[in-house]
Amino acid sequence: MVEELLAKAGVTIGGSAPQDIQVYDKAMYGRVLRHGSLGLGEAYMDGQWDANDLAVFIEYVLRARLDRTVNRTLDTWVLVLQAAFSNLQGRFRARQVAKQHYDLTDILPSPLLDPYNQYTCAYFDQTTDLDTAQERKLDLICRKLRFRKEDRVLDIGCGWGGLAKYIAEHYGCRVTGISISEEQIAYAKNFCAGLPVDIQFQDYRDLTGQYDKIVCVGMIEHVGYKNYKDFFRIVRGHLVPEGLFLLHTIGDNRSLTVGDPFLHKYIFPNGQLPSLQQITASMIDCFTLQDQQNLAHHYTPTLKAWHHNMQTHWQELAKQYDERFRRMFEFYLLSCAGAFHAGAIQHWQLVFAPVERVMDYRGPR
Repeated sequence: MVEELLAKAGVTIGGSAPQDIQVYDKAMYGRVLRHGSLGLGEAYMDGQWDANDLAVFIEYVLRARLDRTVNRTLDTWVLVLQAAFSNLQGRFRARQVAKQHYDLTDILPSPLLDPYNQYTCAYFDQTTDLDTAQERKLDLICRKLRFRKEDRVLDIGCGWGGLAKYIAEHYGCRVTGISISEEQIAYAKNFCAGLPVDIQFQDYRDLTGQYDKIVCVGMIEHVGYKNYKDFFRIVRGHLVPEGLFLLHTIGDNRSLTVGDPFLHKYIFPNGQLPSLQQITASMIDCFTLQDQQNLAHHYTPTLKAWHHNMQTHWQELAKQYDERFRRMFEFYLLSCAGAFHAGAIQHWQLVFAPVERVMDYRGPR
C-alpha cells in the first residue's frame, strides 16, 4: 500500500533519485498508515527510514497530495475534536510552546540563527547569505512601517529581541517587546541593553498603552482560529488612528482548525497556521489591508540554512541533545522546506491601517 501511494508521487523505495527513500525497518509502513505525518516523522526519528533528499521527498509527497490521504487518522480527528470543544491557544496552553520549544537554550537562538537571532523567514534579495538575508528582512519590515524617530513601537512576540534592537539602532524609536517565554525575555533584555527597548513578560491579551506602529513577526501562528478576531480587536485598540500594523506569518492555503500532528506533538504545541480567508474575516471593522507580499519562496533557503548551521555545530549540541532529537529537528526543518517549495504552505507580510484611516499606501519606502 505504501509503495503504491509513493509511486503516485514519483517516489521509489530503494531508488537513487533525490525524492526516493530507503527503508530499514518494515515497521515504518504500519506507522505511516496508522498515524500519517506523525507516524512518518516518528519513524524518521527512530531511524527506520532515510531520504536521499528529505526536503525533495516531502515536496513530491505534498505535490501529489498524499498528506490528504494518510493524515485522515485518529490522531488528526482527536486534534480536530479538541480544537472544536476547547480553546487550544488559551492563556494556560499558550505557555506550553514557550516552555517546550522556544526555551531550547542550547540550540536557540544560537548557533542555529543569525546575529539578530531571527527565527522567521529571511529575505534572500540578491544574496545567498543567511545573515545578510535576515538583515534585509528586518530592513524590509522597517521600510514598510515607515518608522520615524518619535514613533512608539510595539513588537508582539518579540523573540530574542533582534527586531526590537534593529529598530532602536537604525531608527531611534522606543520599542516595547512582549513575550511569554522567560528564556527569550532574559536573553532579549541583555541583548538590547543600552537601547530604548523595554522587554516585558506579557500575553497579548493583557496589553496596555498606545503605539504608533505595531509589528507581529511569527507569533500569530500560536494564536488559534478561535482567537483571531480578539487578536485584531486588541491590536486595533492599542494602535493610534494614524498608525500601521505589520503581520509577518506563515499561512495555510486552506482554512483549518488544527495544525500538523507531528509539529503539534514535537515542535509547536497547539500551533495553527491561519489562512488569508481567516485573517481577512477577522480584521473586519478593525483594519483595511494596505499591502500584501508572499515570501514563501524565501523560506526554503532559510530552513536549509538553519539545518546547515545545526549540522555544522552538532558536535557541540550533542553534549545536550541525543541523536533522536537531532533527527526530530532535521525532519521538522527539512519537511517544512519541502512544504514551502511544494506551495503547500505560504508566508505573508501584510500591512494594515485602521479602518477609519484614509491613506495612500504604496509599499515600502
